Amino acid sequence: MTFLVRRLLLAVPVIVLVTIMVFSLLHMLPGDPATVILGQEATPDAVAALRDELGLNKPIVVQYFDWMGGVLQGNLGRSLVDRSPVSELIASRFPATLELTIGTFIVSLLIAIPAGIVSATRQGKWIDYFSTIMALGGMSIPHFWLGMMLIVFFSVQLGWLPASGYVPFSEDPLGNISAMILPIVATGLRESAVLMRMLRSSLLDVMHADYIRTAYSKGLKERAVVLGHALKNALVPVVTTSGLIVAGLLGGLVITESIFSIPGFGRLIVESIFRRDYVTVQGAILVSALMVVVVNLIVDILYAFIDPRIKMGKGAE
Repeated sequence: MTFLVRRLLLAVPVIVLVTIMVFSLLHMLPGDPATVILGQEATPDAVAALRDELGLNKPIVVQYFDWMGGVLQGNLGRSLVDRSPVSELIASRFPATLELTIGTFIVSLLIAIPAGIVSATRQGKWIDYFSTIMALGGMSIPHFWLGMMLIVFFSVQLGWLPASGYVPFSEDPLGNISAMILPIVATGLRESAVLMRMLRSSLLDVMHADYIRTAYSKGLKERAVVLGHALKNALVPVVTTSGLIVAGLLGGLVITESIFSIPGFGRLIVESIFRRDYVTVQGAILVSALMVVVVNLIVDILYAFIDPRIKMGKGAE
């Protein structure tokens, strides 16, 4: 487990650097949060009083350490706009993004793995060309355009699914599932194209290895060779790509959430930036950075199970 500890230790300075950069860049943006909160009609005295109340008159270094001191105690601060705890705002928005991320990833795997295997094992055949064309199309078509087309066809024309909106699963399971199908499919098709191309390329490399030829020479059937030997070793780059995809999805699917009116994590960040709600943006991006670290740690653990050459005690070099 030494390499896992080393990964965690390396993540600490990365997170600190992220907080410094985000804190500094946000405070360089034009606009005064106090003016945004009170409106343009506010008097200078009222603006000055609110700035003093919010601690905005302190030097930026002092503001940063005040904020980090609260973070280390589990306090992400309060929104500058409505004074709600940032942790509660994130907790209220994160489940929708998490559900969208999990659904997208499952759909992408269900499409990418069979398509990648068939394409690699039937290289040069019509089904390989068809899968490749579909994958290139999936990567080229913007998912927001695909999302709008799905809305037009399945919601407007057929009336099968709602065009937008979000209902928590705990309140209405059926309504939640029906509302999430279109955004999950719209995003999952693109991600499946990326994973399919990666799996196909990795499998083609593995299929030419000596141990694969040895397995065939022993009389093993193609299914046993591909699923029992080749696929496991071909999954390492796929796991890496999957980790990047999941980290990106958890960071917020702003466009997808906006098109389908999903109150997710990404929309919270964008809305807070427009409102100059620095504290909320800082807390949300800190959570995003932590999620990236966790995803990367999970990827490292998966490496050890997938590739026997990686020793848990010596690191994943």
